[in-house]
Amino acid sequence: ERNQADVSEAKLGRTDLIFLIRFRHCCLLRNQRCLLAYLYDRLLRIRALRWEYGSVLPNTIQFHMSAEEVEWFNRYKKSLATYMRSVGGEEGLDLTQDIKPPKSLYIEVRCLRDHGEFEIDDGTTILLKKNSQHFLPRWKCEQLIRQGVLEHVLS
Repeated sequence: ERNQADVSEAKLGRTDLIFLIRFRHCCLLRNQRCLLAYLYDRLLRIRALRWEYGSVLPNTIQFHMSAEEVEWFNRYKKSLATYMRSVGGEEGLDLTQDIKPPKSLYIEVRCLRDHGEFEIDDGTTILLKKNSQHFLPRWKCEQLIRQGVLEHVLS
């Protein structure tokens, strides 16, 4: 507002205000660039949360997000899900499953909390109880590892 008032005065002939007007304008542009960079960084971090935590964010993380950020996360989640269903045949392809290439197809895991029954592709049902250990296919339990239900036991 002060800049606009000074611009009106400069149009009436006060040329000594031109440098002050330019300085304020450059400060406004710099602040705008800083805000946009901050918002873009948050957007990248929110996108990374989808790949790290899956389609459901923990409440502790969601608490620190604005309503617009939660809405953007949900739209990104839906867009990614639509793409993954369109790729890879009937069932689609879960791109979030193997973030790092696996060294082996089966891993030993320990259950950190009671989770209930867990079904493997061959139809076998396993009861995931706290402190129980199992030898499971990596791709079936990687999501549960990220959620904190299972822990990878290293030999």
